[in-house]
Amino acid sequence: MAIKVHGYAMSTCTARVLLCLSEKGLEYEVVPVDVANGAHKQQPYLSLNPFGQIPAFEDGDVKIFESRAISKYLARKYKDTGIDLLGSSSLTVSTIVDTWMEVESHQFNSPMQAIIRQMIVNPIFGIATDEKIIETELEKLGKVLDVYEERLSKCKYLGGDFYSLADLHHIPYLVYFMRTPKSSVITSRPHVSAWWNDISSRPATVKVAETMKV
Repeated sequence: MAIKVHGYAMSTCTARVLLCLSEKGLEYEVVPVDVANGAHKQQPYLSLNPFGQIPAFEDGDVKIFESRAISKYLARKYKDTGIDLLGSSSLTVSTIVDTWMEVESHQFNSPMQAIIRQMIVNPIFGIATDEKIIETELEKLGKVLDVYEERLSKCKYLGGDFYSLADLHHIPYLVYFMRTPKSSVITSRPHVSAWWNDISSRPATVKVAETMKV
């Protein structure tokens, strides 16, 4: 049975899974979910993700949700296919990758999600943008990126000198963020900017980013 990703193209979480699949060169099918009409909050979708969120994932008999868990599953199961996205040859290296995946989830994601909601998502639904929230979250994001700048001054990627899930997990939100007038938050930090230029030019990133149209 083919790998199936239940989601939709604009979703950053769906994109996170598709990026991993593309990096691994795996074949998969995207099963569109009619979010606009609430299909993700109804059966049969709830049998795949009981929280009614996007995406859900099937690989044969394996049915899981949460995009970061899905990408880790793919990186582990198919570690000998394509590139090693976990640094699995060394406990120390893989732990560093794990650390920066946690940083993305707990430090980077929150302010970035709030900014994207205000600048991209809200206008789609005719909701006014709150500039105060944007400025507050940009300040938080800037502090996170200052730590990244220091880290990336010492190594090419967050996990070390190789591309990993620690980098990949950042890409979906950054694709949208770099389309906003606030992109200088990235480009004004030379090492962060070089990192983004590198990871955004990867064939898998280019392929998935092309589907992320607002």
